[in-house]
Amino acid sequence: MAKNRYQYKPRNLKELLVEMKDTSELMVDLAYSAMIYDDEDIAEEVMHLEENMDMLDYQIKMGAILSTRRIEEAEQLLGVLEVAAASEYIANAAMEISKCVLMDISIPDRLKVALRNANETIVKVRLNEESEMVGQTLGDLELDIETGMWIIAMRRNSEWIYAPNSETRLRQDDVLIARGHDEGVPIFFKKATNKIYTPRKVIDYNDPAEFDRSIDIIVEMKNMCELSVGLAYSALLLNNKDIAHEVQAIEQHLDEMKYEVQDLVLEAAASAGEDEDLTDYKGLLIFSSASEKISNAASDIADPVIREIGLHPIIAMAVRESDEVIIKVEVADCSPIIGKTLKELRLETETGIHVLAIKRENRWLYSISGKITIQENDVLIARGSRSGEEALNEMCSCPVNV
Repeated sequence: MAKNRYQYKPRNLKELLVEMKDTSELMVDLAYSAMIYDDEDIAEEVMHLEENMDMLDYQIKMGAILSTRRIEEAEQLLGVLEVAAASEYIANAAMEISKCVLMDISIPDRLKVALRNANETIVKVRLNEESEMVGQTLGDLELDIETGMWIIAMRRNSEWIYAPNSETRLRQDDVLIARGHDEGVPIFFKKATNKIYTPRKVIDYNDPAEFDRSIDIIVEMKNMCELSVGLAYSALLLNNKDIAHEVQAIEQHLDEMKYEVQDLVLEAAASAGEDEDLTDYKGLLIFSSASEKISNAASDIADPVIREIGLHPIIAMAVRESDEVIIKVEVADCSPIIGKTLKELRLETETGIHVLAIKRENRWLYSISGKITIQENDVLIARGSRSGEEALNEMCSCPVNV
């Protein structure tokens, strides 16, 4: 009998679930980074992380099997296994994106530029000698609150450091890859280089209309699939069916968008000249498929809520203890943010918090834009860091009179 390449080692199921969630989300960020910057080293790291995900998947399945003694326990752990499997699906989608880089599949420059202008963008910058960040730790800088950007990876000389923590100290010439809201990019760039950020000029690529439309759809799909993952974990944490059903609705919409991209790509390819290179079209199909798979995984995450499977307490604990936490906060009737729009509040750059949904009276709002005005007793569902959570709680509370 062939020897199992994995060896089971008893580990806390909650810790395994946290690691799977964080690793899968890191893989997606790194995959898009590898694609945008044509970086094979980052793409290779995504593939290595996938091997780690396989090991984690094995460990959590073995742990769940060995820890169940009664039917009630098995039913609760079923939800844990669904969430773990969904994390694995997200990791697989990230791997597909990375393969585009490793297999030298052509990615349209216009798509790379467009993805930098998505709801959550990715930026790469080198720290120079004038940077105020040199010599400081990430914990000291609190970039998520100060700029709304997260450092997801950094290169020092020829070595890559992934998911750096608060104790990581920055040095001159470190290359940082950060994720966050596009409004935070100029602030982050200024801190990193002491220079003014200059956005890339929009180039008229003179592509077929079908090609342009397919790229617009893919960017929208990326935004929506990331929203669906955040909402899915929110549904788990709050055990909320309304949010879970919204995740399913997004999944159905992304299915339709994927088929629309396929139709547009086929139309553009059919009208292309004999000498035209069609390799760009293959990349578009891969990216639309990856986004749809991530959305499917989000639907699987929310599925235990809809089916009313008894959720094991470690699921909520894992969501709360991951790198990015899900936050629920109610706006007090004396909060200073009442009457202000999200654009005025600049939550992404002031707190590093991204609002996913708002419950207003008995209605949920999911299409969150900067035009939305905060009202008293609004319930905000958001994601961000723990320090950002503290800042948001303070903003939503009554002012303290000194």
